[in-house]
This record gives sequence, structure tokens and C-alpha cells, in this order.
Amino acid sequence: MRHQYLYLDPELIRALLAGLDLLRLFNQLVLATAGDVDEAMEWMRYLQQQGHIPQDIDLEAFFAALEEQQLVRPDGEGGMQLTTGGERRIRRGAFEEIFQGLERAGTGYHPIRAAGEGVERLPETRQYKFGDDIHLLDSARSLQNAMRRTDGEFALAEEDLEVFETEHLTTCATVVAIDISHSMILYGEDRITPAKTVALALTELITTKFPKDHLSVILFGDRAEQVMLAEIPYVQAGPYHTNTREGLQLARSLLARQKQPNKQIFLITDGKPSAITEGGQVYKNPFGLDMRIVNLTLEEADLCRRQKVVITTFMLATDPMLTQFVEKLTQINRGRAYFASPYNLGEFILADYIRNRRRRVR
Repeated sequence: MRHQYLYLDPELIRALLAGLDLLRLFNQLVLATAGDVDEAMEWMRYLQQQGHIPQDIDLEAFFAALEEQQLVRPDGEGGMQLTTGGERRIRRGAFEEIFQGLERAGTGYHPIRAAGEGVERLPETRQYKFGDDIHLLDSARSLQNAMRRTDGEFALAEEDLEVFETEHLTTCATVVAIDISHSMILYGEDRITPAKTVALALTELITTKFPKDHLSVILFGDRAEQVMLAEIPYVQAGPYHTNTREGLQLARSLLARQKQPNKQIFLITDGKPSAITEGGQVYKNPFGLDMRIVNLTLEEADLCRRQKVVITTFMLATDPMLTQFVEKLTQINRGRAYFASPYNLGEFILADYIRNRRRRVR
């Protein structure tokens, strides 16, 4: 069932129009319309009618070029749909957009030179210990230490040796859990499109840079379900409550099947839990913090901790009840929590993903 909760972020649309990047604008509109190519094209025509796109730009020629480049194709019912190549281009565009934001923000993200597991040399050094890899020896610092110790005479000793610190890139299994309750698209703010963009960007990052990692995406509203990565552009919010517990349960069960040493859940939500599933029935209460719902959800967070699954929660709202719940969940799981607006959600998550794959090797 299609739920009409479309909201276009005016700031983002203005930014795209200012640079007149038609393909990026088209991709953003496709995400905002849950993968509806025809509706995205209609929005572009409307924007041109309103004077936001110059009249001398031939949109029909642009749409024809999309088909020629095999990004879209006829759907057999008189309309157009994304091709596999079009889905891939949207995924790559999502990653590039967030990556550029990381570079501007100076978050420490940098191009990855090798995929999967490995050791990366850091600029910091420490004293050599027996068994250290001699290829990590800092020759210049070691010689300086020897000269300093011997007052200018060259007599190198083991105590002079310094080696570079290293970080180990460890494989990771991640589940992105996206809240699809009605509030993710209502109240004048589109929160579902940034969440989808993040999932697409992580897919591109892992596919191209960390192929030994594993990524799953799940949605949770009244119930939780896994979606295939190719389905992400078509995800939409609906008239649902927030069954955070079932989302965590599904995420934990998916991670239990994976062999990667690090396992984590990225929980993207804008509301307190308002539903749980018991005996196949969904119990709902949208009013206040229902302690029956809260306590069972917190129990699931504790089960995640016992199975060494870290929950990182990204709150897309500052609702006091949501904050109160997330603080407790984070304390119980020993995870992390951030407030992220829809505009910087992607930068937060990609930076956190890269950071969590690294640990200092001594």
C-alpha cells in the first residue's frame, strides 16, 4: 500500500537548484517519492513552471537522456521506473553527498586504501617492544634518540627504537533499523528520506570499500521487517506506531547469523516506543511512556548487550520522552546515542561507522 506523506525539503531543493544539478535533483526527488519516477518527473516539471528551473532547459530531453543512459525504463503500464543501474546511481550519489559533507566537516574520514581487515600505520609512535614488526620502525626518531642518548655518537641500542602506532581495521556486521512510523514524514519535516539516504550510502561504502563487512536494513513500525538493499529507494513511512522492541529483536537475530567479530545496530528513530508484539498480537499505546512497552524494549536492549551487540541510537527529534527512553536504553546496552538532524544524519553515521571499525593495536 502506498501512503501519501510526501514532503520536499525546501532547503535541499533550493541548494540543488542553485547548482542546477539536474541528476542530483532527480535522484533526491525519486527518494522523496519512494522510488516513483513519474512523480519525480512531475515535480521537476512543476518546479520549472514555478520558475525554479530556467525555461530554456529542456526537461523532456533530460528525461530522454535518463532512458538512453539506462537509468530509467518503461514499466509496461505507460510510466517509467528505475533500472538496476538507476538504483546503483542513486546509491552512489547518496554516498558522494554524505562523503563530501564529511570532508567539509573535517570529521577525520579519509579514502580507504584497502578493503576488509588490515593494519593502518598512524603518525604517532611508541617505544619498541620485543615482537613488534620491524617494518613499523620509525628510523628517523630512533636515530634521534640514539644521538641524544650518546651526545652525538652513533651507537644505536634497543631502548632508542620507536615504532609507529597502528590501528586494526576489523570486519563488522551492521543492521540499520529505520523507524517508519507516521511521524517520520509528518509535521513539516521529511525524516524518512535522510534515513534512506544513509542506508544507501552505507550500502555503497561497504560494497566498494569493505566487502568483508555485512549490512542488513530493517524497518520497524507496527511490526518489523527486513528489506533487501535494492528496495531501499522505495521505502516509505506509513500510519504506524513505533515497535522498537521488535526492531531490535529482528536486528539481533540477523546479527546472530553473521561471523564478523564486531556487531552493531544503527537505530534511527524520531519517537518513543509505542508498540510491542506479544503472542503474535501488537499492543499499542501512543500516549506517554507506557512502562509495559518501555520495560520490554529495554529488556531487548540488555539481551543485545549480552550478545555483544552495540546499539547506536540516532534521535531525529528532541522530544523529552524520547530522550528519557534513549538515555536508559543506552545505559543498559552500554551503547551510544546522538541527536542528529535530518540534515547531518548521514555524516554522523558514516563517521561513526568508520570510527567503530578501528581499534588501537599495541
